[in-house]
Amino acid sequence: MIQKIGDKLADRIRVGYLAAFLLLLLSYVLTFFSTRKLIEQARLANHTSEVIHNLDIIIAHLARAESDFRGYLVTNSTYLLDDYRRSHNQADSGLANAKILTFENSDQQKFLDTLSNLMNMKFGWMEKNLASFKLTSEVSDPLVIDIIREITTMTRLEDYIHMIQANERASLDQRSERITSYSNTIKIINIFSIFLAIIFTVYSILTFNKENKAKLEADQQSSEYQAQLARRFDELAALNSELIELRNIEKFAVTGRISRTIAHEVRNPLTNINLAVEHLRSEVDVSEDTSMLFEMITRNTTRINELISNLLNSTRTTELQFTKASINEVLDKSLEFAQDRIELNQIKVVKEYDADICGILVNEEKISIAFLNIIVNAIEAMEPGGTLSITTENVKNRCVVKITDNGKGMSRADVGRLFEPYFTTKEKGHGLGLTNTQNIILSHNASIAAESEPGVGTSFIISFDYRGGNANS
Repeated sequence: MIQKIGDKLADRIRVGYLAAFLLLLLSYVLTFFSTRKLIEQARLANHTSEVIHNLDIIIAHLARAESDFRGYLVTNSTYLLDDYRRSHNQADSGLANAKILTFENSDQQKFLDTLSNLMNMKFGWMEKNLASFKLTSEVSDPLVIDIIREITTMTRLEDYIHMIQANERASLDQRSERITSYSNTIKIINIFSIFLAIIFTVYSILTFNKENKAKLEADQQSSEYQAQLARRFDELAALNSELIELRNIEKFAVTGRISRTIAHEVRNPLTNINLAVEHLRSEVDVSEDTSMLFEMITRNTTRINELISNLLNSTRTTELQFTKASINEVLDKSLEFAQDRIELNQIKVVKEYDADICGILVNEEKISIAFLNIIVNAIEAMEPGGTLSITTENVKNRCVVKITDNGKGMSRADVGRLFEPYFTTKEKGHGLGLTNTQNIILSHNASIAAESEPGVGTSFIISFDYRGGNANS
C-alpha cells in the first residue's frame, strides 16, 4: 500500500514538473526564435540607419565640394582646391559604401546607379570648368551662368538622395514595427510560460502535500504495524528461548532417569560378577593365568562401576548452598585455575566485563568448575595463539556471561548433541564435562546455550537470574 501511494505521489509530481519543464522548454524555443528574428530585424534596422547616414555623408560632401569649387574660382586658393578634391573622394567613397550596404536590394541599386550618373555629371562639369579656369584664371560670364544653372542640378541630386533615404526610412519603420512586434511576442510568451509554470508548480506542491500527508499516515500505520510485529517477534523469540530451555531441562531430566535406570540395571550384574569372581578364587586353584583373568575381570568391572558413578554424578540434581558473589570475580578465579593452559598455548584473553553488573546468588565452587570446563574446552578447540573472549553484561534484568573462542567450531548437528553424556568431538574426551557443566548451571536456575560456526569459533552463553538458585542463600 505504501509503495502504491509513493508511486502515485511520484507520478503526479513527475507529471506536474514535466509539464512545467515542457512549457519552459517551449517558451525557450519560441523565445529563441523570436529573439533571433528580433536580432535580425535590429541588424537590418542598423543597416538601414547606416545607409541613410552614408547618403547624408554624400549630400554633405557634394555640398562641400560645390562650395569649395566656387570659393576656389573666387579666391584661387589651393587650400580650397585640395578640400574640393577631398570632398570629391569622400562623396565617391560614401556612394561606394551605400552600394555595398544595399547590394541585396535591386531597387535601391538602380536608384544609386542613377545617383552615381548624376554625381559623375556634376563632378565632370566642375572638373571641366576647373581646367578652363586654370588656363585663363578668369571667371567668364558664361561660367557664372553655368554655375547658376548647376544649382538646379545640385537640388536635383539632393532630392534624389532624399528620395532614396525616404525609401530606407520606410523600410526602417517597417523593421521597427517588426522589432516591436517580436519584442511584444517575447513578452507575451514569457509571461504566459511563467504563468503556466507557476500553475503547474503550485499543482505539484499541492499534490505533493496532499499525497505526502497520506504517505505519512501510511508510514505511521506501517511503523505501528512493524512495531507490533517486532513485539510479536520478541515475544516469539522469548517463548522459543524458554521452549529450548525447557527442552534442555527435560532432556537433562530424561538423561538422568535413563542414567539411574542403567546404573541400577548394570550394577546388580556387576555385583554378581564380583561375588562370582571372589567365590571362584576361593574354590579354584589359582595359577598365573587364572590370576591374570581374575584381575582383568575385577579391573573392568571396577572401570564400569566408575563410569556409571561419573554418569550419575553428572546428571544428579543436587542441593547447593548459595552465596552472593560478583560474577566477574568468579570468572577471574576460573581463569586463574586455567592460567597454565593459557600460557602454554599462548592464548590471548580479552575481558569485557560490565563494571556495574549486580551480584548474583551462586555456589562459587561449583560455578567455578562449570566456567573452568567451558574455558578448558575453548582452549583445547583453538590453535596456539588463539583469542579467548569473556564478556558480562546486564540484559533484560539477567546476568549474561558469554565465553567465545576462535577455534575450529562445530556443525549444527554437533551443537545439538553438545550436552549429551559421552558425546565429545575430542579424541581423548570422555564426554561428561559439559554434561556436568549443564547440571551445575541448571542447579543455579540458570540457562546455558551454545552457538558455533565451523572455521569461525564457538560461544557459550550462560544466563543467570539475579534472584539466584532455589537453595538457601
